[in-house]
Amino acid sequence: MTIASAQSAPAPPPASQLVRDARVSRALSWIDRNLAWITEQHIRITETPAPTFEEATRAALLKRLMEEAGLKCRVDEIGNIVCERPGASARGRREARDVVLLAAHLDTVFPRDTDLRVRREAGRLRAPGISDNSNGLAALVALAHAIHSSKVQSRLTLVLAANVGEEGEGNLRGMRKLVETYRGRLRAVIAIDGASADHITSMALASRRIEVVVSGPGGHSWADFGLPNPIHALGRGIARFSRVKVPESPRTSFNIGLVAGGTSVNSIPHRATLKVDLRSESEVELDRLESALREAMGAGVEEEMASARERGYGSRITGEALEIKVNMIGARPGGELPEDSPLLLAVRSADRFLGNRSRLERSSTDANIPLSMGIPAIALGGGGRGGGAHSLNEWYDPSGREVGLKRILLTLLAVAGVGE
Repeated sequence: MTIASAQSAPAPPPASQLVRDARVSRALSWIDRNLAWITEQHIRITETPAPTFEEATRAALLKRLMEEAGLKCRVDEIGNIVCERPGASARGRREARDVVLLAAHLDTVFPRDTDLRVRREAGRLRAPGISDNSNGLAALVALAHAIHSSKVQSRLTLVLAANVGEEGEGNLRGMRKLVETYRGRLRAVIAIDGASADHITSMALASRRIEVVVSGPGGHSWADFGLPNPIHALGRGIARFSRVKVPESPRTSFNIGLVAGGTSVNSIPHRATLKVDLRSESEVELDRLESALREAMGAGVEEEMASARERGYGSRITGEALEIKVNMIGARPGGELPEDSPLLLAVRSADRFLGNRSRLERSSTDANIPLSMGIPAIALGGGGRGGGAHSLNEWYDPSGREVGLKRILLTLLAVAGVGE
């Protein structure tokens, strides 16, 4: 979905005008003075585990840090930390679309027993998840404190949230809940994800996550050799699917990221699964790719069954046939912000003021959900530099963190307005 041009919202004030307000100027100065403190909180957050669906420990930490910034916070039904800072308009006649949501996701791709201790190496901080998305959470905390300490009063209500379920099979469930809660009131959504301030994610990359399950009778590797094997069937299907051609434009990709099954090396497994990530700039290509996956996996099962029949096992054991199930375990919708959106104008104004160069980018983030519903949304990095996302060697360099933080602050206040 492309959001209707102009949104019937006024053009935001330029950043150069915003900073004339003494409170906004104090908030920017607060960031400069507290960079070391922000990094300390960043490390605390990183070293607190938060696998998808197990974010409660990190969520409790974020709730404390946000409440220290004078916010009233609650935990919603699915575990999001939701903090509201009423705008000046809430004291009078409420404006339509009176909420601006600033959010960063809590979860990481790493299991709970992962070593999350932060190591300092030549100016870099290194630990799993330190950039994606501990940096986004540290930015959320920093901005809450900067606004509170400088007594900035926004015209619209600010909702600052640390949300669950952005990664993997979380299927953006945290953002889905936030948009459901505030949908009729949302003026704009800003997701903080990762580090770099050199891009503006204004286009949502559509994706689908699919699970394929093959089950069969199982048996002994020697005594029952020749029975149809679910892992063999998946292997045949993978070999077929991996040969599928995808276009360069619209850019399309696939990844088989997880294969599991079996109980021992000398047992024919009774069940095997794989999980696949499909992405494309085009919903039509996604449909084509999903169909190709289903066809390849079905053919893999048929090949394995034919092999079993050739070995004479087709009629020996009742219930020897393989069964296949294909389940959709996640779907991220696409969307796009128009060039003349007030939200996009606001971040570009902030970039000009800060001397920051950035480009528009398409990616899969929490911003997918509001964009798909026609709500203006972008995703921005929290500042600094990072690399190795989703790996054990992930790193973060805090140099330049202040640019990312100021950029988000000026964008947020331009859209929310500065009240009395």
